[in-house]
Amino acid sequence: MTKMKMMMGVMLTGAALAAFAPAAMSAKIAVVGGKADDLFWNKIKKGMDDACLAVTANGGSCNYLQLQTYDNLGADAAQLVRTAISQGATGIVIPDWVPDAEDPAIKEAMAKGIKIILINAGNGAKAKELGAINYVGNDEYEAGLAAGANYAKLGMKNVICINTVPGAANLEARCKGVADGAAKNGTKSTQLPLPASSFGDPTAVAEAIKATLLKDATIDGAITISAGDGDAAATGIDQAGKTGKVILGSFDFNQTGLDRIKAGKQGFAIDQQPYLQANIGVNLLANYIDFGNLLPTFPVLTGPGVIDSSNIDATLMGVKAGAR
Repeated sequence: MTKMKMMMGVMLTGAALAAFAPAAMSAKIAVVGGKADDLFWNKIKKGMDDACLAVTANGGSCNYLQLQTYDNLGADAAQLVRTAISQGATGIVIPDWVPDAEDPAIKEAMAKGIKIILINAGNGAKAKELGAINYVGNDEYEAGLAAGANYAKLGMKNVICINTVPGAANLEARCKGVADGAAKNGTKSTQLPLPASSFGDPTAVAEAIKATLLKDATIDGAITISAGDGDAAATGIDQAGKTGKVILGSFDFNQTGLDRIKAGKQGFAIDQQPYLQANIGVNLLANYIDFGNLLPTFPVLTGPGVIDSSNIDATLMGVKAGAR
């Protein structure tokens, strides 16, 4: 097809294709991400670093622009987009955590000819709305549905979804998915929103969960929006004397969480494969900028997957090999 191209399920011709015209050769890519001491975002950065081997081999470059805190998530992410613009980026890979705050900055970048791929937070519909090249990541609502359904399968009746960054669109979608997935299968789920300052503060998270469990003895499931919060939740559950009575789940995982699943002290983790999000996102964007290559797949989903006792050994082998 020389005069038209299928993209995002729509046949584009003529002027419509101009919006997706590749930029000049040698991609200069900025990746906006979380804090350096956040283990989840270390996986994202590792994915970027590995993808960047090919980018630099073709004369390009990559730059990781990290948030310093999560207290003002949307506004700070928007500022990092403007930093990328000022640094001459030709492509930006970014999670759309808080669309109201970030979308104006993303549109500013696109107006300057900078190509965008959304990863991690957002979805295919948001990518289409913005005119981004693609979305690579989890569908957060679908991930929540999987978690809620899994709790119902395990026989839980009253589940809390602990959100330490309330207001972030992707995390709100996770907890809504948990509630909807649980409700479809006869299980109740409500969100426990904590102050954003509690994210990364294991003592605060553990104390809040302990207090909640002691107040409501009917709670038999608790899921956290991150692996680090899962560690804190395990402590809170233990301090409340509820280990074995309240089934812990988490979105994402770390080694400690996997060890708990292996030992039967955590029910499951919902995996979104963050390494792949950055690795594929950077590769797709660089290929498009440098060579005009596009995938017909839109969006590119990296999850959700459920890690539990049935597949924990295979997951541990993947972690050991550096692929998870």
